[in-house]
Amino acid sequence: METKISTSELVPFIIMVIMEGCTIALTIFAKTAITNGMSPFVFIVYTNALATIILFPSSFLLNHQNQNRKEKPLCTFSLFMRFLLLGFTGITMTQTLLFLGLSYSSPILVCAMSHLIPTFNFLLNIIHRKVELNLKNSSIQVQMIGIMVSIFGAIIAEFFKGPLIRPSSHHLKHTKQLFIFSSTPEFWVFGGILLAAASFSISIANFTQKETVKQYPEPMKMVSYYTLLGMILSAIVSCIFESDVNAWKLKHNMELILIVLTAIFGGVIRPNVQVWLSRMKGPLYVPQFKPFGIAFATTFGVCFFPNSLHYGSVIGASVIGMGYYTILYGEFKGDEDEKNYDESSDSLDKKIPLLQEKMEEV
Repeated sequence: METKISTSELVPFIIMVIMEGCTIALTIFAKTAITNGMSPFVFIVYTNALATIILFPSSFLLNHQNQNRKEKPLCTFSLFMRFLLLGFTGITMTQTLLFLGLSYSSPILVCAMSHLIPTFNFLLNIIHRKVELNLKNSSIQVQMIGIMVSIFGAIIAEFFKGPLIRPSSHHLKHTKQLFIFSSTPEFWVFGGILLAAASFSISIANFTQKETVKQYPEPMKMVSYYTLLGMILSAIVSCIFESDVNAWKLKHNMELILIVLTAIFGGVIRPNVQVWLSRMKGPLYVPQFKPFGIAFATTFGVCFFPNSLHYGSVIGASVIGMGYYTILYGEFKGDEDEKNYDESSDSLDKKIPLLQEKMEEV
């Protein structure tokens, strides 16, 4: 029994760690391709086009067994506008800002700024009155502390680069020609602003998606629809900002491999694994592994990429990671308090009829 329990805990842990490692590896892969001349706009269109081709048949096959239940409207105007907003914020804006920000910075700054998502989520919930800003509530206090720590870490990562962790004379200097970790010259602040904006766009998409699922409770089909719309919007944006026709031609096999891997992993495998683990382990399980990306990015940067990693970015990313975990702890604490309150309310509801019966007997 103990072996089964340990295996059930170990397997999801290993899967999530591998997922974060693969994400960082693909990010470095994308950084290399973009630095070597691949257009980020073209990359986004091709990746989402392939992801849409894969997602559409798989989503309809997975939902085929649910056809007996009452069908929801396939596409009302309200749903279409929600899908359009999800495609714009979750695909077009997020990926455009993300890969442009990556082209001006490095994978570790991508990791750092992605940890601002819980901060933006909390602020959006406050603005839309989904969460009451009760400063006397201990969970709210913890989340506020986490937000301040995250913002402080973002400022460090943005404006304090510090010295290089590894000198350029290291014997692994030749590896920089194979894969690229950081931009030269580095436009750190501008890249960080773009990446922070990408995190804000993800938060808007997450908020919209939670509300959309209530109207259209078929998440895989929903993802397919807004991925298609996001691909169309991305193509429009690409036609506006990418005037070079030759940019649409893939120059190397590396670019084709990157597109296929990103579409399969980022568009199909990772979302499904995250949904599966969230249902099995709870909604806060998957976010716990996000800071592992910082560890992977730092390890890769130190071991394989000389003259590309600064102390400031590592310190700032680590501080944001602490703020990230603090916010998650606040959310977990709030959920626990709510469960305890519901349980106490249920027990009180059960006791009141007994008291009434005793009073009637008297």
